[in-house]
Amino acid sequence: MKNQLREVPKFENIKEIIYNSVKLYPENIAFTIKEKKEDKIEYKNITYTQLLEDINALGTALYEKGLQGKRIAIIGKNQYHWAISHLACLLGGIVSVPLDKDLQENELEESLIRSKVDAIIFDEKLTDKIQVVKENHKTNIQEYICMSNIEGFENIEQLLERGKEILETGNQNFISHEVDSKSMSILLFTSGTTSKSKAVMLSQYGIATNVYDMQIVETFYDTDVNIAFLPYHHIFGSTAMVVMLACGVKTVFPDGLRYIKQNLLEYQVSVFVGVPLLVDKMYANIEKEIEKQGKTKLIKVAVKISNFLLKFHIDIRRKIFKQIIDGLGGKMRFVIAGGAPFDSKIERKFNEFGIHMVQGYGLTETSPVIAAENDKYAKYGSVGIPMKHTEVKIVDKDENGIGEITVKGPNVMLGYYENEEATKAVLQDGWFHTGDLGYVDKDGFLFITGRKKDMIVLKNGKKVFPEELETLINRNEEIEESFAYGMQDKEDKSKIKVAVEVVYNKEIVKEKYGDITQEELYKIIWNKIKEINKTLPKYKYMVHMILTDEPLIKTTTHKTKRNEELKKIETIGDSSNLSHFCRNLLNFLLF
Repeated sequence: MKNQLREVPKFENIKEIIYNSVKLYPENIAFTIKEKKEDKIEYKNITYTQLLEDINALGTALYEKGLQGKRIAIIGKNQYHWAISHLACLLGGIVSVPLDKDLQENELEESLIRSKVDAIIFDEKLTDKIQVVKENHKTNIQEYICMSNIEGFENIEQLLERGKEILETGNQNFISHEVDSKSMSILLFTSGTTSKSKAVMLSQYGIATNVYDMQIVETFYDTDVNIAFLPYHHIFGSTAMVVMLACGVKTVFPDGLRYIKQNLLEYQVSVFVGVPLLVDKMYANIEKEIEKQGKTKLIKVAVKISNFLLKFHIDIRRKIFKQIIDGLGGKMRFVIAGGAPFDSKIERKFNEFGIHMVQGYGLTETSPVIAAENDKYAKYGSVGIPMKHTEVKIVDKDENGIGEITVKGPNVMLGYYENEEATKAVLQDGWFHTGDLGYVDKDGFLFITGRKKDMIVLKNGKKVFPEELETLINRNEEIEESFAYGMQDKEDKSKIKVAVEVVYNKEIVKEKYGDITQEELYKIIWNKIKEINKTLPKYKYMVHMILTDEPLIKTTTHKTKRNEELKKIETIGDSSNLSHFCRNLLNFLLF
């Protein structure tokens, strides 16, 4: 199957992509910056032409500091100065090292030492951490540059001014730099859900190819407005930024998760790329509003009518569900979810309301997209079909055709930095072993069943995938999130039972049940687990439950740190809510 819906130019590197966009969309707005000045808010629009001017000015100033061919760490929230710092590195042959702004001081310092950076560009909110790193003198950092104007540090605005002055003298060193498309251009740390994070070496050729593959199958317009919720230090976020720039899209920045609804309306956002957690919250707000207005039955009837008309190519979704779309700012038309397992039920709902939604799948090591749904190829429950330049092969299949997903293509990483052993473990004969389990159906759609290392293997050899159970559990509105795991039987240590930790939503529980006791709530939730069990083969039955209101331990990209969560469970046992005795008694009486 040919995964290509349109023709677009293909480029070797990000410099070529940016220059092409400036040529095609010179006066389009690339970024909108919200600035708070005294008691009023102002919006500053950066055109594609100005974007390139700023990149060239900043890059020229960085060259003057002797940073050509060096490495620069970039750390901070998504903002314009983050974007131009990253792009200046990429266009000028400087290795960009994006770092997670939520790293602890020791983790930050270790990452700076491991990546051997020569300079750091940082958000002013991280000044205290940066000051500690600077005073420790353990890194190779010579230049400390702040994204804002603060005392004691040079800032981006000063460098932009200096760069413009140098350019006016006729200095073209930065502008004329020829990018080596296939060498390491980005050094990116994985989120490290199970162990010490690895530093992934990525090339511009790999990213540019991935950007091209997304452009030829996904529908972006140069009139679209994208909100940058995905953190730019994550490869999904930074590659999505380049995709938007390649398509002439305007990007705006959110004020935070609490203000998502306000920002969607404020900027008339039409494109949203996010991890499932964010999309889930968007849908939860829609569902809550429908229930609040007492329109649940009406919406169900409207969906049936709309779906019937769609069979005859009559699409009235955006008209009859206008109120729902207005709740998302009024212009929302395209949502992409990726980065973690996602419930296809929510994808179906968005599409029924007239908001085109697709799922994708990828990893840091694959720059990142391996497969995705699109206008032509979509199947609920799958993550779509492989991108044009990506080969997917399932190895070590079981009797159901499920095996490890391996990938080959230009988007695959160059390797793990200074970790030959780890590189050899996952890169074999050009094939990257993802560690994910899945299968490809007869139509070529890829389905993810879980992580190889997270799979629960029972005594009889049967396999249970935690993500499958968690998706079913999380559909209950009282449940915020869940964590399925294998638990040793106390009497027969060789026997593994399926257990689950359930985090309940305090607000919804209070709203639905009032001042309920913990024992009563446990009984309600356990009954819901039993109902789920009835839909499963008996070997997948969940026979033990921990109930808590404490969030699961997660990475900054909202993936559960499964090993750490399991250690927490083993450490505290069930004492967080009910005594161990009471829980076992309830399990015995209710199951």
